[in-house]
Amino acid sequence: MLVIKNGRLIDPKNELDEICDLYIKDGKVISIGHAPEGFTASKIIDATHQVIIPGLIDMCAHVREPGYTQKATIASESAAAAAGGITTMITPPTTKPVVDNPAVAEMIIDRAQATGLASVLPIGALTQGLQGEQLAPMHALSRSGCVAFSNARESIPSSLVLLRCLEYAATHDFLVIFQPQNHELTGDGSMHDDTTCTRLGLTGIPETAETIEVARCLLLVEQTGVRAHFGQLSAERSVRMVTDARKRGLNVTADVSIHHLLLTDQNVNGFNSMFHVIPPLRSPLDRAGLRHGLVTDGIQAICSDHQPHDAAAKQAPFAATDPGISGLETLLPLGLMLVEQELISLPQLIEKMTSAPAAILNLNKGSLGIESEADICIFDPERQWQLTDENFVSAGKNSPFKNIPLKGKVTHTLMKGKLIYQE
Repeated sequence: MLVIKNGRLIDPKNELDEICDLYIKDGKVISIGHAPEGFTASKIIDATHQVIIPGLIDMCAHVREPGYTQKATIASESAAAAAGGITTMITPPTTKPVVDNPAVAEMIIDRAQATGLASVLPIGALTQGLQGEQLAPMHALSRSGCVAFSNARESIPSSLVLLRCLEYAATHDFLVIFQPQNHELTGDGSMHDDTTCTRLGLTGIPETAETIEVARCLLLVEQTGVRAHFGQLSAERSVRMVTDARKRGLNVTADVSIHHLLLTDQNVNGFNSMFHVIPPLRSPLDRAGLRHGLVTDGIQAICSDHQPHDAAAKQAPFAATDPGISGLETLLPLGLMLVEQELISLPQLIEKMTSAPAAILNLNKGSLGIESEADICIFDPERQWQLTDENFVSAGKNSPFKNIPLKGKVTHTLMKGKLIYQE
């Protein structure tokens, strides 16, 4: 039995925001505020001046296993997630082999359970091998633990094939996640197509590479009635289109990566490969549109879009490097920058990282009500720190946020009432 004392408990789903004690037994929350009769704590965590929240749910985190273990493993990234207060990671189907058969999905879940540091839930492939031609066995994948289906950023050129995928998913009420990208327009581009790109002499990716695919997907979502989610949007117009679709009654949601809320294409000055991401960092106007969507609930969730890489993957000319940022450990402190900038309140930020993702994915997670699983993050909102190669837990050290002042540090992470990380 465990008690967490004197912390500020924020649980957006249950509209809680107060300083109180949290009582845990057998992996579940059994009382808030007052000790149950006969309760004797075997462990006490003093959370004075700290914030207690549900464990974060990251809607897009690549764990690289199976197939790319030179970059990271389920064990290494689960440890990084725990250090970042993340207790649930949703991982895309872009492993090797692809998550298009139940054995791969079950292996990912089993290895994460054996590690015991985070719940790793796979997204199943929408088409076999992500080739965009034949439907993957979605029903079998769902039974094996896949929480949604996606073709990741691989294209499905045939609208007829995509239509059939969405019809099947709608029949079984499966969630489909789009990471919209038109490959013909993306080409071999490496950054946003604008003045900075031209000045640097790099090949650009226009916003239409995203918005054209968003428009196509929305039309087919409307035709089929499928539950759909748009992941890691980068363009202001994309957010507007999804928001308008929601107003028309479509069952669609969206998320954005934390780095797209903070950075723009102007950060690419100097050819620093740490800023090479797909979708690319867009214009200040696009960033403003993403932030507006966050405030007006056009965007429901914030994710890390965690993509760990080995050092060699970032040691080349900008366009030749692998895109992506290692972001598990910085998701919360970077989110707190939005609170510091008074863009959103702390409870609103916590909702975007806990109960909102849980609702999108139909997971019984993301809250700390009575009888809820005790997946918990405790952090010190005032703690100043820096992320360095030495204290980076993820196997991928590729982050543009290294060696800069960060505010807000996770001190404890619990999963099902078990302390899995302590600073």
